[in-house]
Amino acid sequence: MGELTAESVVDRMVPQTPRVSPDGRWVVSASAPVGQAGEHPESGLWLAPADGTQPPRAFAAAAAEDRDPRWSADSAWVYFLSDRADRGTAQLYRAGLAGEPERLTDRHPGIREYVLLPDSGAVVLVAPEEKAGPADPRVRVVRPGGAGTPTWDTVERPGRLWLLDTATRAIRPLGDLGPRHVVEAAARPDGATLAVLTWSVADREPGLFDPGLHLVDPATGDRQDLGTPALEAGSLTWWRDEAGWRLAYLGLTPPGLIGGNAVFDAVGRRNLTAGLGVCPIELAGSGDGALLALFAEGLDTTIRCLDPASGTFTELGRAPGSLQDLSAGGGRIAVVGSTAAEPDAVHCGPPGGPLGRLGGPHPDIPWGTQERLSYRAGDGLELDGLLVLPPGRTRADGPFPLVTLVHGGPYDRFADRCQLGWFRNGQWLAAAGFAVFLPNPRGGLGHGHAFAASVAGDVGGAEFTDLLTGIDLLVEAGVADENRLGIGGGSHGGFMAAWAVAHTDRFKAAVVNAGVVDWPLLAATGEHGRFELALGGRENSPITHAHRISTPVLIVHGEDDTNVPLSQAELLHHALGDREHEFVVYPREGHSLRGRGHQLDFLHRTRAWFSAWLA
Repeated sequence: MGELTAESVVDRMVPQTPRVSPDGRWVVSASAPVGQAGEHPESGLWLAPADGTQPPRAFAAAAAEDRDPRWSADSAWVYFLSDRADRGTAQLYRAGLAGEPERLTDRHPGIREYVLLPDSGAVVLVAPEEKAGPADPRVRVVRPGGAGTPTWDTVERPGRLWLLDTATRAIRPLGDLGPRHVVEAAARPDGATLAVLTWSVADREPGLFDPGLHLVDPATGDRQDLGTPALEAGSLTWWRDEAGWRLAYLGLTPPGLIGGNAVFDAVGRRNLTAGLGVCPIELAGSGDGALLALFAEGLDTTIRCLDPASGTFTELGRAPGSLQDLSAGGGRIAVVGSTAAEPDAVHCGPPGGPLGRLGGPHPDIPWGTQERLSYRAGDGLELDGLLVLPPGRTRADGPFPLVTLVHGGPYDRFADRCQLGWFRNGQWLAAAGFAVFLPNPRGGLGHGHAFAASVAGDVGGAEFTDLLTGIDLLVEAGVADENRLGIGGGSHGGFMAAWAVAHTDRFKAAVVNAGVVDWPLLAATGEHGRFELALGGRENSPITHAHRISTPVLIVHGEDDTNVPLSQAELLHHALGDREHEFVVYPREGHSLRGRGHQLDFLHRTRAWFSAWLA
């Protein structure tokens, strides 16, 4: 039996974007390690029979980042993006089932996204203009009262639509969307219309707050505007009812900036999931005109199908833990799934199940026992979460030192999946003898819009008492040692860890990873300004209460983080003065650590921190 090492965590291969061929016979997927070992990411493609009769085999292999595979309508070709010719610059390739790749584009800025047009031999590309470069200097001009069109230069060059003729390799501009930035596109299954999501500029703000939804004719380039979609729009998916083709997408439930996602009909922006106590997370076409969706439902995930007659989503199947990256074809679906004791793997089968795993056995590692928790908050709200115990131990062996890990978001969750990431590392900590509490407080994903919207303007309020209630129950049950409690989190979870130690001395150690310390400052300097302001203000900021902190704090942050800038960590570091803490900055890293060496350091450093203070 193997041992869980830091290397086995960061070198684990994680499957992505499985795609079922239209004839239902094959599944192609990408796979990449958790940690990036070199200057550029590397990922490979794998091909497997959809019925699982043979193990997956490497497909069109190269030392490169091969990603986003898709099938031609006749199931004869796999298209994919790869930087094998020039690392860091993706071009479009295709290969037959024998796996010999053929390069289709050679554009200097590379290809960001592509859409296959069924039965036409053409491909829609999303890419910047070839001569476009970063503005120098970058200029932003905003007129009083919003008069005129603002000038807003961005680091990222705006995406444009292009049409590739695969027979001649000729590329020409498609449609006229003006200066708008193309975010996403989806071809109607008959190939006659292209749905396009745009922002006013390539920056999330103001781009995200000025979205547009359009229809473009691939043959003529004619454009029809569908108006303004919901905020955070994405996952454009076509489906059909008795009246013809319709367009759906995911977006933020109005009217506030904080809340759960919903499925919208593009025409009239009708909410197709209004009132549901669950949360849609992905959409996919079934291949025969039906609209499929994955829903987060508490600790589990369901597959549902929209009933056009009633306008409601009917459950087809339920999976413990998580499902993601849904695709469908030939009467089958493919997903990446994980359960409490099984890391991510590609699964395939009928939409209603059963789904069979494609691939060999996982490493024989002794996992910590993972329990599902259900309890009520002080105000009666139903909550859930997970408890991971050290391998081979039971509750009767307690009390244990307890580390509470808080998820980010806040619109996120801990599903009942294998907790085996560089940060969602419940199994890594459990292997060192800790019990690990993974709570899903209010504000998160999986319990409907009202549950998610309840933290607006009140982060650190009831969601913090939700954490304490769960910890108290574990102490009362003899699982957790009251005198050996630790807390950690990343992003919003980092905020919660900093908030916790600023409001109680119960925790003997804390880890604040890329955490929010000052909400008004973050709103002015981060990527999600208006959303951040809707979550909290000065009184909700840990920096306001930092003078109360007596708990030893490990602060870790990526130097190039633009989501939660490094200034947040620097504020906390300076506020703590000569009180016990460590401040670690990872060069060349953004909001999430990508480098293999940095992930290894994080795993060892955080476990050593909790071990030192909770011994």
